[in-house]
Amino acid sequence: MKLGVFLPISGRAAGRETLSEAASAAEEWGFDSIWAADRIVIPWDIGTAYPYADGDEFIVPPDRPFLETLTVLSFLAGQTQKVNLGVSVLVLPYRHPLYWGKVVTTIDRLSEGRFILGVGVGWMKEEFDAMAADYERRGAVTDEQLELWNRLLTDEHVGFDGDFYAVDDISFEPKSFERRIPLWVGGEGAPARRRAAQFGDAWFPYHVDISASRLASDYEDVKRRAKVRERDPEEVALSACRPIEVCETPVEQDPSRLAGTPEQLVDAIREYQEIGVETLALQFMVPRFPDRMVQIERFAAEVMPYLR
Repeated sequence: MKLGVFLPISGRAAGRETLSEAASAAEEWGFDSIWAADRIVIPWDIGTAYPYADGDEFIVPPDRPFLETLTVLSFLAGQTQKVNLGVSVLVLPYRHPLYWGKVVTTIDRLSEGRFILGVGVGWMKEEFDAMAADYERRGAVTDEQLELWNRLLTDEHVGFDGDFYAVDDISFEPKSFERRIPLWVGGEGAPARRRAAQFGDAWFPYHVDISASRLASDYEDVKRRAKVRERDPEEVALSACRPIEVCETPVEQDPSRLAGTPEQLVDAIREYQEIGVETLALQFMVPRFPDRMVQIERFAAEVMPYLR
């Protein structure tokens, strides 16, 4: 199983020096991938429930910086040599597919094939309103973008006539550095699992709490849906994002959470290996970034060697 780590592109720590040092350290410590979240604007008043934190409230205050994810990953492509660069996840429906597609293929080329494209439909209605985007039809918009994306990567003469986008005999260059940019579909519910089965190279959910056995059960649904679409179910891998905390002393283990001493975390993460998770992208839940880096380094030194 491969291991990834989220970097601080939001909050007080988000800056050139911190990101450079964190990316270089993650590469040196043996992480396979580094990850950046996505956000364009943060409204001062948010009524939409946030599904990825306890309490349903978005965790980044609106007066803190939140850097643009593709720009950050482009910058980090030049700061690193071998670690993969992933976005978790790019909110497609309030971006134009020709624009984000050009940025993504550019990063993939300049990084020599190290880019992983995580995609999602978004969750915050207020952000869609600010971007003048259709919140209610965001799923259908995303599906159509992915159909067009597949053509952009393969066709010399690209033509497309959909409900939301239409192009007539355009060239789209460069293509991906290698045969295909890995497309990992985020989201946890049935529509996301259907989208992963239809378009994805991997299903890539982020759960605040979920047991490995429940994750495996949901993944079986992805594979069933892939088979219905006459895809080989094994073509859709399972990867996942999980919050994690490295503790100084043993804590009571909860199968739906990743928290504990290095020894406890080895046992907990092995359960993800056993169900076939190919990449586990970890978000270390420590408010102060210097303390977070201490946990990341300790995880690399005391957990990762037992998972290789």
